[in-house]
Amino acid sequence: MPTDPQRFSPITTDRAHPARVYDWLLGGKDNYPVDEAVGEQLPPEARDAARQNRQFMHRAAAWLATRGIDQFLDIGTGIPTEPNLHQIVQNIVPTAKVVYTDNDPIVLRHAEALLISHAEGVTDYIEADVRQPAGIVEHARRVLDFDRPIALSLIALMHFIPDEQDAHAVVRDLVATLPPGSYLVLSHAASDVYPELAEQVTAEYAKGGIQLGFRTRAEVERFFDGLDLVPPGLVTATEWDTSDETQPAEGSGIYVGVARIP
Repeated sequence: MPTDPQRFSPITTDRAHPARVYDWLLGGKDNYPVDEAVGEQLPPEARDAARQNRQFMHRAAAWLATRGIDQFLDIGTGIPTEPNLHQIVQNIVPTAKVVYTDNDPIVLRHAEALLISHAEGVTDYIEADVRQPAGIVEHARRVLDFDRPIALSLIALMHFIPDEQDAHAVVRDLVATLPPGSYLVLSHAASDVYPELAEQVTAEYAKGGIQLGFRTRAEVERFFDGLDLVPPGLVTATEWDTSDETQPAEGSGIYVGVARIP
């Protein structure tokens, strides 16, 4: 169910975009010199954070699919990097439906070619901004059944929404549209795990015209107000592991959590 190409906004390459910088950090090729310029100024730990964040998404999506969740609304999709969310969940639940959303038109151009659904399932994609949740939900209702549980995925997105744009209200409004038994999956850069690194990353993104709003653990926890965090709760990206394996976790400056909507 592809998006009409006529709806794509023009791709601008005169300033960096978070999705393309993230692609560069992951070793992708779908970025421009302006994005690479930001990425090259970031500390090496930024590449580790991008990898850890992606791995958390993989684990969380698989965990939800094994528990029967077959509808996903992924906002802030980023440039497709295999395996994508729908590939993970449709490998477990072939009939799963996934709606992808991002505000960078290059993401949607790649979605046409790369976000191809399993034959029994559905993928759809829309160019939209998380700060306009009503439009996203309106579109998603055409594909997803909002009378059944949905997983809302906000991976490494909300730290691009500063406090003055009321990031917590944005998430609260999105969660309010979901039926009981749905889940919120969220990852967010920490300001208090490695404070000096957080300040450096924030400063380098700012030079590229990208405003960041890293948050403390308590501030990230507010995104889950009224929800039931599943074990292991709100932890760093490398600590979120539902397996029985006990091994030292790699350090991470990203908070993550998965919570059920009662």
